[in-house]
Amino acid sequence: MGEQLIRGLGVSPGVACAPWLRFGSQLATSPLDPVGGSVDEELARVKAALGGVADEMQARAGRVSGVAAEILSMSATMARDPGIVAATEKQLADGMPTAHAVHLAFEGFCDKLEALGGYMAERATDLRDIGGRTVAVLLGEPMPGIPEPGYPFILVARDLAPADTAMLGDSDVVGLLTTEGGPTSHTAILAKSLGLPAVVNCPDTDRLVEDAPVLLDGSTGDVVIDPSPLRQKAAVEQAAADAARLAAASGPGHTADGTPVQLLVNIGTVDDAEKAGPVDSEGVGLFRTEFMYLGKATAPSLDEQIASYTTVLEQFAGRKVVVRTLDAGSDKPLPFLDLGTEENPALGVRGLRIGTVFPDTLATQLTALARAGEATGAELWVMAPMVATADEAAGFAALARESGLRKVGAMIEIPAAALRASDLLTHLDFVSIGTNDLSQYTCAVDRMAGGLAHLLDPWQPAVLDLIAMVGAAGAAAGKPVGVCGEAASDPTLAPVLVGLGVTSLSMSVPALPAVRAALSAVDIEKCRDAADVACAARNPQLAREAVAAIVGRA
Repeated sequence: MGEQLIRGLGVSPGVACAPWLRFGSQLATSPLDPVGGSVDEELARVKAALGGVADEMQARAGRVSGVAAEILSMSATMARDPGIVAATEKQLADGMPTAHAVHLAFEGFCDKLEALGGYMAERATDLRDIGGRTVAVLLGEPMPGIPEPGYPFILVARDLAPADTAMLGDSDVVGLLTTEGGPTSHTAILAKSLGLPAVVNCPDTDRLVEDAPVLLDGSTGDVVIDPSPLRQKAAVEQAAADAARLAAASGPGHTADGTPVQLLVNIGTVDDAEKAGPVDSEGVGLFRTEFMYLGKATAPSLDEQIASYTTVLEQFAGRKVVVRTLDAGSDKPLPFLDLGTEENPALGVRGLRIGTVFPDTLATQLTALARAGEATGAELWVMAPMVATADEAAGFAALARESGLRKVGAMIEIPAAALRASDLLTHLDFVSIGTNDLSQYTCAVDRMAGGLAHLLDPWQPAVLDLIAMVGAAGAAAGKPVGVCGEAASDPTLAPVLVGLGVTSLSMSVPALPAVRAALSAVDIEKCRDAADVACAARNPQLAREAVAAIVGRA
């Protein structure tokens, strides 16, 4: 048949060439399946199956760390939700066969989550995965999931539950190809954190040829079906050359002419900090503190927070640590913060807005951070998420400084904040651009809307225009502008961001070497030229091509 080229969205850089296997599909159930014993007997079997799935998830969580461990622990908690048992009991009482009763119970909850949108819709993927595992236990069939062939392969799937993506690092998977998903989905973020090449939103995976290898480029989104031996050899040689080039890069980030660009890491837990501390970085550009709160029935106490923050800061002695205050709300609900039900959670009470409803929660966190900073002597910077106006920036800055914090900033995630960045910076010491939410709000696209994933591309010219406005405001004020969204980990986009006025980039640990090497290969004038052509382009693909013509492909 010969080579065929199909395309998706490259979301995690790197090249992989290997045989491909499909993700194990979930088992089908039907109302016509045989009915088992009494309702009580079958309900006891369901409870046992759910308990087994929860135990498996918790055991998996113990074998990984950081974001992956948090996601798996959350999945275990969902499997133990008594609401699932109650919904299943109702289906059994209506005469449904056991496995199908479980399927209907889970689908009912998934429908409700998907109707809420945003983060809650994302949880539906997790919940559906737990339902499929429970059905497999009840039917005595193998769990749906990642194949274990005993050799390296590229995993092909419609999409992956975060619980499965979290386990990719402990598998034979060398690349990931999905028909759905977007650049800021959990699948993309976790694949990048594992350093696993990944292409998502590729609609033509049905064209893959049985027993023929696939060559996948996680930077460009190109997928070659049945690549020729010559192309496979070239890919192997290029991968070896890239690895050698990345290994040679070290130290503080800078362009070829010495313009400094701080290279920082993103963390979410104490465990993340302990693992990232020894890495060759200039500190932390985003510490997502909400991971400390997930899965807790009550808010962590002042002393608990002080202890956790102190441990994190100690891992980065002498380096900058930028802490984002609690970014939660009705799209990322916490049991002890009852915000009620909102029609559109993504546009509701989240981030800094929680402080208006629960002022003590924010005040306690700021106090804990200040005390941890004093105890460690760390270079502690603190920023608020979801700031929309200069007045909000001023209010947060005053509260933070009253708590004893010296370096205070804000996330730029809302177009309003980007458009008035100069006003915000009159009250702040720095800003950091969260490109995931900025893309979502600029293009009016939920990050889980796979069919619209191309609109979430950080190369969208409208998003780059907003970043340019923030960069110009920072330069005029003489204040730092960072990027801590997924865009910061794209080595091809890094020179563009620097050309737009960004002074620091924060990313997952595996992305650091490629970004460091990409910046050291271009001078600041080329970065500015790249920024100009990217913003002038009509769409992301043309922007990438125009930038590649100036700086080459990272």
